[in-house]
Amino acid sequence: MQNIPVIDLQAFREGGLPAIDQEALVEACEDHGFFLLINHGCDTQISQVFEAAAEFFAMPREQKTAVYRDAENPLGYYDRELTKQRRDQKEVFDFKAGGHISRNPLRHTRWPDQPEIFRPALTDFFTAFTDLSESTMRMVLAGLGLPESAVEATMDQGFGPAHTSAARLNFYPAKDPVPVQERESVTPLGDMALHHHTDPGAITLLLQDNAGGLQALSRTDGWIDVPPVDGSIVVNIGDILQVWTNDRCTAGVHRVVPVTNPSGRFSVPFFYQPKVDAVVEPWLGVAEAPHYRAFSWQEYIRGRVTDNYSDIGEEDIQIDRYKVA
Repeated sequence: MQNIPVIDLQAFREGGLPAIDQEALVEACEDHGFFLLINHGCDTQISQVFEAAAEFFAMPREQKTAVYRDAENPLGYYDRELTKQRRDQKEVFDFKAGGHISRNPLRHTRWPDQPEIFRPALTDFFTAFTDLSESTMRMVLAGLGLPESAVEATMDQGFGPAHTSAARLNFYPAKDPVPVQERESVTPLGDMALHHHTDPGAITLLLQDNAGGLQALSRTDGWIDVPPVDGSIVVNIGDILQVWTNDRCTAGVHRVVPVTNPSGRFSVPFFYQPKVDAVVEPWLGVAEAPHYRAFSWQEYIRGRVTDNYSDIGEEDIQIDRYKVA
């Protein structure tokens, strides 16, 4: 198989994927959980969000830390995130926007005053990628062979207006983003720009620039590159879709190798996540005994976020915690 297949969303919208593309999509979802999406119709929003990201991360540090995030409100700027108890070499800005419904008034995006294009660009991106994620999710479910009724049930029961999707801007500089005088008080920098992990939601839509460095873990081939392809969006399967499909789909384990480009690397993930009160368990056309017991999405995502801020002495919650013995 082609390691990272290229899938044409417009072909799906116009009548369904060709058999060869559907086969490649299923193989990718089962092996490493990654594919590239083309003809998605979001080129304008992509261009604008990359421009906004470049302007934001180029601002003086004091302007970025004015919208610093914390454990109570994990939306805003951060420069010392941990993955698998190791500090990543990156800066981030986490946000929610558009028509997203939040039931927690303490969690709101800390918008900076500058750049002027920042909030409009990120809001347009969030709105467009919410719709795009829904289309992509439908394509994946149809590709897995689910009938239309099951696809509709999944979308209704799993998402809807109260979905908890989130997005972020990533900047991977070629050096440690934490000032020298502050490094003694934080976890030492790890050996990756972003350490290996899976995403907690259903699917992630990721924009990446041409710097390269993203890798996925294939069951058959080990670590493989996820190449930058102009005009494409990287899609990866998350933990929740692995549970829903009872391990048929593989949550994509991925990492970013150290960045050597002096200009750094930019990426923008959109995390398509279940509705706030979702109960997660295998149910997508599953004929065999469930591999997981039911669990709360809220409980799971809280556990996944906890160790972003400090080393709590154990790895964050993984879906293996809910495996049926």
